[in-house]
Amino acid sequence: MTIKSSQTLVSEALKEIKTISSDEAHSMANENQCNLIDIRDVRELQKEGQVEGANHIPRGMLEFWLDPGSVYFKDGKLDMNKEMVLFCAGGLRSALAAKSLKDMGFKKVSHIDGGFNSLKNSKFKII
Repeated sequence: MTIKSSQTLVSEALKEIKTISSDEAHSMANENQCNLIDIRDVRELQKEGQVEGANHIPRGMLEFWLDPGSVYFKDGKLDMNKEMVLFCAGGLRSALAAKSLKDMGFKKVSHIDGGFNSLKNSKFKII
């Protein structure tokens, strides 16, 4: 049995999804064109801080919270017509998550290159 490595899965996802810079994400957020979604674990938020205005959806719940047919759907939490812009700590989990949302049928989805690490050194306010 051969299994794909996590590195392979991320590489494949990156070929299929849209990757944007922290500056592009900042412009989109400022113009109210996207849902900025932090998929890091709650412990990461407590330890590192969080981006002001970002929605927190833990990686393990993302597909369930964004599926209108799921009992876990967070109705009204996000504007389902806007682009879903995901980030994690470094950009690996968000690449896989963005591919998963694309596989679900979301047309407007992207992830931020470098994740929270790049957002800390950008125009975003960390709280």
